[in-house]
Amino acid sequence: MATICEQMKKVHGHPCFGGGTHTTGRMHLAVAPACNIKCGYCTRKHDCANESRPGVTSRLLTPQQALAKVREVMASPVLGPTMKVAGIAGPGDPLANQQTFETFRLIGEAFPELMKCMSTNGLLLPESLDRLLQAGLHSLTVTINAVEAATAAKIYRHICYHGRRYSGREAAEILLARQYEGVQRACALGLVVKVNTVLIPGINDREIPQIAERIKDMGALVMNVMPLIPQAELAGIAAPTPEYLDRVRNDNERIIGQMRHCRQCRADAIGLL
Repeated sequence: MATICEQMKKVHGHPCFGGGTHTTGRMHLAVAPACNIKCGYCTRKHDCANESRPGVTSRLLTPQQALAKVREVMASPVLGPTMKVAGIAGPGDPLANQQTFETFRLIGEAFPELMKCMSTNGLLLPESLDRLLQAGLHSLTVTINAVEAATAAKIYRHICYHGRRYSGREAAEILLARQYEGVQRACALGLVVKVNTVLIPGINDREIPQIAERIKDMGALVMNVMPLIPQAELAGIAAPTPEYLDRVRNDNERIIGQMRHCRQCRADAIGLL
């Protein structure tokens, strides 16, 4: 497992890990439409050019189209010099889509200097790590929203795992076990790991320090506590106030480093944060 200093050096210039936040750019390649879980706060049914939230894209890309997009961005006199990261963050879960691995392969061959990163719900992470390392993955973000299965069951409606659909507590237990196993193994293999946690007032707020403690012990570098965007099944829950969000982040800073500049980006975001 790499030390914190080694991890910080590795992510130098990666805006989503705190390096070069305002000077280096990233491009999210929307090649992963399928998702294997249903989060209560997620909706992908509509898209507006002015909205920024996970799960949104204006156009799905094939791996070949993604490579063409990277070529276009890298050739831009404005964007090209700032671009350091090529990532896949949806609009579904990257590991539920074979296109993810082909896209990373194509980008790695054409632009080996770009950092390759990915954001996942973690359900398929433990069994996918060997392939991701072979594809040259540089860094990884895993969304974990609970420690207790009873809490996770209030957040996730169902999961689809190896051809079976699970719901309720059973789904929550499987998902949490895979998420934490994936983070632990990823850290042990030398990947730099960030954990995203959606702050859902009245549901998971009391468990967030426990998540922080657990991922810190596993070797994660940083935690990103994000405010709930009220929508879908959780539309009736008010988003945390900025003051409450700051308080949670400040409390967790005593446990693990906190990312504070997240913009909850679209699956097709390109440019500076």
